[in-house]
Amino acid sequence: MLSEYVDTGVLPGLISLVSRGDETRVDVLGKLAFDGPELQRDSLFRVASFTKPIVAAAAMILVDELRLSMDAPVGDLLPELADPVVLRQPDGPLDDTVPAERPITLRDLLTFRQGLGESDHPALREREQELELRTFGPPVPRTPLEPDEWMRRLGTLPLQYQPGERWMYSTGSHVLGVLIARATRGPLETFLRERIFEPLGMRDTGFIASDPARLTTAYLGEDVLDAAADSQWLEPPSFPNASGGLISTVDDFHAFARMLLAGGDGVLSPAAVAEMTTDQLTAAQRAAAADFLGPETGWGYGLSVGGGRYGWAGGLGTLWSTTPADGTISILLTQRALWTWPEALFAEANAPAW
Repeated sequence: MLSEYVDTGVLPGLISLVSRGDETRVDVLGKLAFDGPELQRDSLFRVASFTKPIVAAAAMILVDELRLSMDAPVGDLLPELADPVVLRQPDGPLDDTVPAERPITLRDLLTFRQGLGESDHPALREREQELELRTFGPPVPRTPLEPDEWMRRLGTLPLQYQPGERWMYSTGSHVLGVLIARATRGPLETFLRERIFEPLGMRDTGFIASDPARLTTAYLGEDVLDAAADSQWLEPPSFPNASGGLISTVDDFHAFARMLLAGGDGVLSPAAVAEMTTDQLTAAQRAAAADFLGPETGWGYGLSVGGGRYGWAGGLGTLWSTTPADGTISILLTQRALWTWPEALFAEANAPAW
C-alpha cells in the first residue's frame, strides 16, 4: 500500500513495523535521501514528537519513586514559573494580565494544560520568536539557549489560559525536560539513557546521531530541511529538546512501545502506564482541541488516546499507534514532514487496517 509513494518519488524511503505478540513484520523501502544510499533497518530518523511520550515516561519514573509529585507546584524546582500571570482575555494585550488562580503542577505539564503552548495569539507567537524559545514549529533550527536561560525567558511570558483550563500543544514537554534535569541534578539525556534507553536496549536513541552514516535526510516536501551531511543532530544541543529532539530507529522505538504495552516491564509501574495511556481531558477540553487531535480523541501523558488506541505522530514524518485490546503496535518512519504529505498518503498511513 505504501510502497507506491516510494516508487513514485513522493517519499525518499520508509520503514514500517507491525507487531502483535511474538510476531513482528518490518518492511524497509527506499533510500536515506532522494539521492542517497539504500535505507537500512537500523537507519536513524528524527522522530520529533515521539520524544514526548518518552520524556513523559521519564517523569513518571520520578513519580513512581516519589521524587516528583503530580499535584505539587513545579515552582519549587522551576522558580521561573512560581508566580505566573495570565492574560485577562486569551486574545488580549500581553500587558493586560491577572495572577494565576493556582500554581502550575507536573500534571499540568504532562497533560499540556499549563496555560501556554502553540498559540493562535499573534503577539504571543511574535514574542516567543523574539525570545528564541523555539517552542513553535519544527525542531529546526534549535534554540541556541542553555536550559537556565531558556527558562528565564519563558518565565517572562504571560500564560494565555489559567493552569488546568485548556489543552495547548507542546510547550509542556519543553518545560518537563528542564524539570526532570533539575529533579535529578544532571543532564536530561543522562537520566533518559540510564533509566529508559539502556534498560530497553535503545542503543541508538539520543539527542545526537549515534552513527552519521546511518542518518536520514529530512525534507519539507521535496525541499531539504536538514541534510545528513551537515545535520544539527551531529552536535550536542545546548538545550535538549524534550518536545521533539530525539533521534531513534524503528527497533528502538518499538522497544519503548512494547514496554508500555507490557505495563511498564520493570521501567515503569503498571499504574504509571495506565495513567499515561488514559485520556485526561474533559469533554470541553477535547472539543476545543479537536482541530489538532482529531474528533473524539483525547490526551494522556505525552500521547493521544482515542478509538481504542493510543500513540502519537512526529511532525517530521513518523506515526505510532498501539491497540491494547489485541496487542498490535504499528510504527511508520519516513523523512518527509507530515504537513507536506499528500492527503491520500496521510489517510492510508492512518488507516485502522494498517
